[in-house]
Amino acid sequence: MWTESTRNRVIVIVLTFAATVKLSHSLYRYKLRRSKARSGTMSLAPPSETDAESLRRSRILSSKLYFDVPSSKVPLIYSSSYDIAFLGIEKLHPFDSAKWGRICRFLSMDDVVEKNCLVEPKQASKEDLLVVHTEAYLKSLKSSLDVAMIIEVPPVALFPNCLVQQKVLGPFRNQVGGTILAAKLAKERGWAINVGGGFHHCCGAKGGGFCAYADISLCIHFAFVWLNISRVMIIDLDAHQGNGHETDFANDSRVYILDMYNPGIYPFDYEARRYIDQRVEVPSGTTTAEYLRKLDEALEVAAHNFEPELVVYNAGTDILDGDPLGRLKISPDGITHRDEKVFKFARERNIPIVMLTSGGYMKSSARVIADSITNLSNKSLIDTGRNRTST
Repeated sequence: MWTESTRNRVIVIVLTFAATVKLSHSLYRYKLRRSKARSGTMSLAPPSETDAESLRRSRILSSKLYFDVPSSKVPLIYSSSYDIAFLGIEKLHPFDSAKWGRICRFLSMDDVVEKNCLVEPKQASKEDLLVVHTEAYLKSLKSSLDVAMIIEVPPVALFPNCLVQQKVLGPFRNQVGGTILAAKLAKERGWAINVGGGFHHCCGAKGGGFCAYADISLCIHFAFVWLNISRVMIIDLDAHQGNGHETDFANDSRVYILDMYNPGIYPFDYEARRYIDQRVEVPSGTTTAEYLRKLDEALEVAAHNFEPELVVYNAGTDILDGDPLGRLKISPDGITHRDEKVFKFARERNIPIVMLTSGGYMKSSARVIADSITNLSNKSLIDTGRNRTST
């Protein structure tokens, strides 16, 4: 007689097999549809750069994602709607889709921040997303097959898109709102941490690698318009190359990209690597001491090369020893020291900093991130309100 656990495993296996078959039969139709769409629009003249920039500016200024946050709130941004729960299918991807909530629970349990002091963002609308994304790309997300390929979970292709929008893309859009708001809070408070976000494989026209929206690019464009900022440094320390923002800011002198990544893993985007201002490669097996040494050198070079008005720090924890995708050997303490170094880099130069949690494919990531944020608070690099006297 089958147990409930065995029955659930069989259901998941059958769904995965069915989804894989559907994917293989759908790929030809998918490519044909894309080809027809491209050929059908080739004759249309694209808008001029001036018109496009004017429209982008108008969308940003009419957005509701920037709003005033009471001083009683701490610039730690999170919503319970960040977490993804989709009939258990989310477990077919190695990413811990509940880590964002677990981080905040750890911070609350450790008395680092009270739950009611967190900032809850608004969800990014289509008009917000069009600041960076193309109409064609956003339309493609109305296909569950397309979404399944982006988030690398084949069974998602079997579900009605309305459900996929609600259970998968909705949480991502909430996190996008958090990343965008973080820049405003960082400018006002000196720092901000979005407990989610960091979808650095997505650019304006293409998603991939569990990244459906280009939140980093959106955050920076909003900062350009709203915050009167003209120089931004991206410090991407996720184990994977940040090919999304690199593509979006190719040859844009306003954005300096320091990307420290493992060249032997996804995404192998050699074209995007051409747009990295400062490339630091850390091969599989790199240990904590070597990693931190390279980071010290990289930050020194970056400080010499560029004077940013905002730092966007993509703080992926997939560099942890044992992470199945990152393949590096950095200890939990190494993560803490890494984050501390980046925050000191910004603090010593009086540069507002936005931190995003990005990738991390082990259950231990949530605890490691919470411990690192606690350390930042203990070192007075951030103020979480834990030492404030109540009034």
